[in-house]
Amino acid sequence: MKTIPFAVTAIALAIGATPAVAAENAASESTKAFNQQLRDYLPFDDDTDFENARRGLIATLDESVIKKPDGSPVYDTAQFDFATGDSPDTANPSLWRQSQLNAINGLFEVVEGKIYQIRGFDLAVMTFIRGDNGWIVVDPLTANETAAAGLSLLQEHVEDIPVTGVIITHSHVDHFGGVKGILTQDEVDAGEIPIVAPENFFEESVSENLIAGNTMSRRASYMYGNVIEKGPEGSLGSGLGTTTAAGTVTIAQPTITIDDTPKTEVIDGVEIEFLNTPGAEAPAELMFYVPEFKALMQAEEISHTLHNLYTLRGAKVRSGDLWAKYIHDVINRYGDDVEVSLGSHHWPTWGNENVVEYWEKQRDTYRYLHDEVLRLANHGETMLEIAEQIELPDSLAQEFYNRGYYGSVSHNAKAQYQLYFGWFSGNPSELHELPPAEEGAKFVEYVGGAEQVLEKARQDVDEGNYRWAATALNHLVFAEPENQEAKDLLADALTQMGYQAESGPWRNFYLSGAKELREGVAEVATPDTASPDMVKGLPLDIYLDYLAVRLNHPEAVGKDFDINFEMPDVDEKFTISISNGVMNYTIGDWAEDAAATVTIDRAQLDSINLGETTMADSIDAGDVTVDGDQQTVDEFIGLLDSFEFWFDIVTP
Repeated sequence: MKTIPFAVTAIALAIGATPAVAAENAASESTKAFNQQLRDYLPFDDDTDFENARRGLIATLDESVIKKPDGSPVYDTAQFDFATGDSPDTANPSLWRQSQLNAINGLFEVVEGKIYQIRGFDLAVMTFIRGDNGWIVVDPLTANETAAAGLSLLQEHVEDIPVTGVIITHSHVDHFGGVKGILTQDEVDAGEIPIVAPENFFEESVSENLIAGNTMSRRASYMYGNVIEKGPEGSLGSGLGTTTAAGTVTIAQPTITIDDTPKTEVIDGVEIEFLNTPGAEAPAELMFYVPEFKALMQAEEISHTLHNLYTLRGAKVRSGDLWAKYIHDVINRYGDDVEVSLGSHHWPTWGNENVVEYWEKQRDTYRYLHDEVLRLANHGETMLEIAEQIELPDSLAQEFYNRGYYGSVSHNAKAQYQLYFGWFSGNPSELHELPPAEEGAKFVEYVGGAEQVLEKARQDVDEGNYRWAATALNHLVFAEPENQEAKDLLADALTQMGYQAESGPWRNFYLSGAKELREGVAEVATPDTASPDMVKGLPLDIYLDYLAVRLNHPEAVGKDFDINFEMPDVDEKFTISISNGVMNYTIGDWAEDAAATVTIDRAQLDSINLGETTMADSIDAGDVTVDGDQQTVDEFIGLLDSFEFWFDIVTP
């Protein structure tokens, strides 16, 4: 089983090559009817998005597979080419349409001679702005290999000039991980090419997925469909884009930090007005406007999908109120002049009236979700009740860019409830519920046994009552995890729910769960953003916070000691203190009565962090020295957990 080493993990994002998994079920009549209702509701005869997604196409890659130098695949630009024609019965027609749009890939001209984009080379979009002397690169994708391929295509077909600036819009890896595919390490070290990023970018980038990284990563293997095939009966992408490249992840410190709004900078002769927008789509994010081209880079605050106010992989809840206010500010600032709005995902929107209407309806979608949840909550409605009844008005819901391809009205409504009220509805029955296995056993007992549950659930599945059948069967599976008949029937229900899902992550979760119920947990390749660049960039306090989370607290009860640490190569020192079953630390000072003093270079600590060696081996090799009681040091190391990655999700 894959375990997480003495280190940081990061979100496991979807990759190009996944194992082929045959679907167990055709679409049911209930699923066909459900999907037909959406065909009747949405304006599928409107081809504007397809026209915009293809507008300005210059070139595509001759070879669809982007590879590492050793020939291993990083990303296949053709992996979603199957999404052609009318939607099959096994796909929500709206999500199918979005997948078709996201599959359009290549180099595109956005503003004649001035702004270009690479789309469909990764989950995100990479943008190029022509400066006085070279290219200003915006959001260099997830991996060095995809970013380099995009830059090469631009230089081949437009103009072979160097990179003279980099702008990173926010702290998610698909927007910065390829930075050393467009800049050399020497160029980064020299610091002469400006790298612009929002305030706290670096800290948020290396820390976001550290403390809870193992669980986030495992759940992301569901969210991005890592364990299921791509196809009409499998993953259709994420809705936000296609999928993420499995290449080399890097990071670079910004040379210019955006901490004010607005803040104007001139990058390679181009005047750019930056807006700092933290705490909405990402903890560190910015948008910017280029007056010369009347162009707004909207980052992910505006996109061609309803975004996540809560992401299913797990993360801190985001505020729809704050999100709407950022878009409102953009409308007030630039609404009179803007001619093109382009983002870090999807395709641009052109024309002042079109852009402003797009902005206004995205703004109002987040405002409606936030405010309506609070209104209903103040009437005493609970989280589940609100999520069940809230619907966007037709004026918003019939715009494709407001459809729930990545987020959803349902789980975003729950997120806004959680933001204000937490997990508790106020009903005291929820204060001390049984855990799933015990609750499942009592549920099955009350119903009259496993056969009764199976009989009733099979009838519900036959009638298309998949949601309740899944709830009941989940109880049975947790009560009797070896009951394969129950797992298979639950998988059937989840499969149909996946075929109906408009959200890419919902579909991927349903189908991933169905696969694991039928076949068990399969260990597949998942990108790991805990690259050397990321690990070496960890601030010491974040690294120590992670050690504190790894401490096996019950095992540490009764232990009471201090250990001093010195890192000569970076001239830092700190103390780790164990007491009352917890770990505290002090940076910059030592305990006078420490049991031991450990001398270790930060580079050696990074090597341990990357799993290249262990603390014990480093001590034995003389790379780490211990002055004092080594047994206490060994005891501390022994108290640190390693986390199993491929833990069970749909079974106990």
